[in-house]
Amino acid sequence: MTVPTFTATIYVGLRRGYTNEVMPFESVEKFIQEWVDRISICVTVTRTQFVYKKGNEPGLIVGFINYPRFPSEEQDIRMKALMLAGELLHFCKQMRMSVVFPDKTIMLSNTEEIEKYS
Repeated sequence: MTVPTFTATIYVGLRRGYTNEVMPFESVEKFIQEWVDRISICVTVTRTQFVYKKGNEPGLIVGFINYPRFPSEEQDIRMKALMLAGELLHFCKQMRMSVVFPDKTIMLSNTEEIEKYS
């Protein structure tokens, strides 16, 4: 069975805002598990480490693919990835995060968190 290839990847840090408080991986994984149970979809969750100028933080990479056994339209995968990313943005108290598609990268911003730390 073959379907058109389409992927979406969410990159989310686990440090809350600009504090030193780090969300436990297990609580974010549980949040994602509850979300996929509601939506009835499968995603990958990979631990990662973001390294940037004068700092670093643990994070997660959440992946979506067009799975041949249960094929989806490209637009459906895009919308579900953006929907989960928006919920993770607030749950993890992130200021910004990225969702990468094959043709573009979208940065989501949490205005409330940005204003809180400005």
